[in-house]
Amino acid sequence: MASSLFFRASNLVSSATIRRRIPLLGAFCVLGLGFPSLCSILPFSSYLKTSCPQSSHFVHIERSKFSTQSADKTVQAVKMEGNSNIVPSIVVYVTVPNREAGRKLAGSIVKEKLAACVNIVPGLESVYLWEGKINSDPEEMLIIKTRQSLLEALTEHVKANHEYDVPEVIALPITGGSPQYLEWLKNSTRD
Repeated sequence: MASSLFFRASNLVSSATIRRRIPLLGAFCVLGLGFPSLCSILPFSSYLKTSCPQSSHFVHIERSKFSTQSADKTVQAVKMEGNSNIVPSIVVYVTVPNREAGRKLAGSIVKEKLAACVNIVPGLESVYLWEGKINSDPEEMLIIKTRQSLLEALTEHVKANHEYDVPEVIALPITGGSPQYLEWLKNSTRD
């Protein structure tokens, strides 16, 4: 099914377009289907520098190369409810115009213990409607991990310290995850 859909779609685009899309398509296929499946459905497998029978070693990656945990240990995930060591938590997205503004805002958020961690993701382009005009501007994204109970205080802090008239503050619930990380999040933020 997947291969027939791909072949029909590949007839609609040029080979140059396909070559530009190989990294994205390849990542999807490797993660979703495994490398051997990728080789069997791609009409342009000649672009790949390996043959399918020899590529099966890509499927099995030793955990020790990426982790200090032994291969016998499994990663424990926890749901938010029913665990007294963690609190309801959220991820909050806030866009900023540049790196300097992002670092300043992120630092003040963590200093005030409004969040345990703020990631600054560069290289965004935002297309938006503002005052009746479509705009396109480079931005950076702050990904803020915090307690759900701190959303109102965090929102007020962002509004008071952000250069935009209407800063983006969007919260998504964390429904589960690493118990150690979620406990650290709880202990690194104010009550």
